[in-house]
This record gives sequence, structure tokens and C-alpha cells, in this order.
Amino acid sequence: MVRDGYFYAAGCLVAAVLIAWLTHWPFALPLLLLAAFFLWFFRDPERFITTLPGAIVSPADGKITDISSVTVHEKTLLRISIFLNVFDVHVNRSPITGVIRDVHYQEGKFLNAMSANSAEENEQNIVTVEGDGRTVIFKQIAGLIARRIVFNFKVGDHVARGQRVGLIKFGSRVDILFDRDAVISVKVGERVKGGQSVLALLPVQEPVAPLHENPGREITEREAH
Repeated sequence: MVRDGYFYAAGCLVAAVLIAWLTHWPFALPLLLLAAFFLWFFRDPERFITTLPGAIVSPADGKITDISSVTVHEKTLLRISIFLNVFDVHVNRSPITGVIRDVHYQEGKFLNAMSANSAEENEQNIVTVEGDGRTVIFKQIAGLIARRIVFNFKVGDHVARGQRVGLIKFGSRVDILFDRDAVISVKVGERVKGGQSVLALLPVQEPVAPLHENPGREITEREAH
């Protein structure tokens, strides 16, 4: 459970008690239901995190809405977009193991997260993670209802694949961008789970074993003559 859920639920419960005391308890029922919703919405289930080399895991729960190529700083990358509705778990996770190289918060609009323009125009937090010689970017994008993006790390911090890094409150979108040589393992319309679902596999180079010169055999006295 994300602690924010307790805060929201506690406020609703206090208001419900006051209304029940000042009026009649049935009037407090909507607030009790809202408190229950907040506790459910901010749930934070444990997930099985793969150890598969080169795996890029989903940074969020939701539905794959787009898989396409985009150009970022004159470099073409693959992009997978994930839409989160109010019924999805909203905790975000790191897609790979590595070091956070950049965190850029961008103010913007609150368009519907399903809109193509939301990826560029909406309020968002852009995180760059570097690990094993690869760079992966993921964007926490606010939606029509979402009004707050939470990210709990800073540049230079080390994160593990599938580690919790933040959340977006109430409906949103997460984009993840990576190199084109990755093999996509999901399709549009598929539902994924943060930290658990593998979105793509990056080629992994096996370390090259050092070459050891075979020591020559000793020359015997007979061979020397």
C-alpha cells in the first residue's frame, strides 16, 4: 500500500464521522465508499521480477496502446506506450537495472492520455536510465484526471530492474523508449504488469574470454641436437 492511500482514506473517514454525528449515518456512506476506493487504488502488490539478461520490463500496469518508432535528438528509437486507467495499479517501476542519468520535469497540458499529442504536450517527468552500456528512457505522463506525478529518485542514484520509483495519481500514461535492435515481446492491446511483464529483449554480448597463450613444450636435450 502506498502511504498516500492512508492519507486520502483517513480524510474521508474523518469527514464521514462528522457527517454521521451531525446528520444521519446514511449520508456518510458515500465517503466511506470513497475511503475504501482510495485504499484499493493505492495498492502496491509484490511482483516477480525476471532475471533474464537484456530484459526491459514494463514500468507500469496498463494496456499497450502504441508501438512505434520516434526520433529523439536525431536518433531513432522504439517507443511503447502504456495507458493506465483508474482501475490499474499506479506504482511505477524501473525498466532496467542501471544509474539514473537525467530527470527532467516538463510542465504542460492535461489532455486525454490516449491522445497522440499527450506524449509531447502533457505534463510529464522524463527519466533516463543507463545500464550495461544501454540507455532506456521512460516518461511518466499526466492524463485528463491525473494531477500529480511522483518520482522518488535523483540523478546518480542506482535502481534495480522492477524497483519501485514513483507513481502517477488517477489515470495516466507511461512511454518507454529504447534502441531499435531490441526484440519486442508484446503487442498493441495487450495488458501488462509493472515490473513483471517483459516488453522487449536487448541483445546481450557475451564477455569474450581472454586468450591464453599455450605454453610451448620444453625442448629436450635430444631435440636440441
